[in-house]
Amino acid sequence: MDEIYAKYEYAKKMLETELQILIKEFERKHGYTPVEHTKSRIKTEKSIQCKLTKKGYGFTPENIEKHISDVVGVRIVVSFLSDVYDIVSMITHSTNLLIKKRKDYIKEPKDSGYSSYHLIVLVPIYLESYVEYITAEIQIRTVAMDFWATLDHKIRYKFQDVIPADIQNAMREYAEDIQELDRKMYEMNKIMSKYEKEGY
Repeated sequence: MDEIYAKYEYAKKMLETELQILIKEFERKHGYTPVEHTKSRIKTEKSIQCKLTKKGYGFTPENIEKHISDVVGVRIVVSFLSDVYDIVSMITHSTNLLIKKRKDYIKEPKDSGYSSYHLIVLVPIYLESYVEYITAEIQIRTVAMDFWATLDHKIRYKFQDVIPADIQNAMREYAEDIQELDRKMYEMNKIMSKYEKEGY
């Protein structure tokens, strides 16, 4: 188990470094950075055990590697809706990361109202005599989406995922409000870009 956790630590550092370089290069090319902030983590042992139990698997290194794709996780929070897809494109074109799976919860939100763009990537780690690819998850979302997701997480924790119907309905309604706010901010950003091009 110590060996597999060491590999996840290496993958986390590799992924953090790669994303920092990509974001810096984006900023150099475009003259601005769309990223408000990033956050990375490795799932706790307890969280991994719970997830494996829900899936019906025992807590073993083999099951962790095979059935848990988000032991390493990075969240990238951006300003505007269009920035999400710019960051997705940036990561997709990285020569150091391999895209294993993608899920656009912005175009197709979860029933709860959750919105975000998820990428499952393979991160190379360079060991003594070989290269191994470790699975990691990258979430890209706007500030508004991140605000909603943080509250949703706290509510789910408080009610242990058995959320009263009136609160579920309210959260879905607020998610729609946030999606509308993101659309309005996106339109405002387009207007701002037009003024910038005119040398305002």
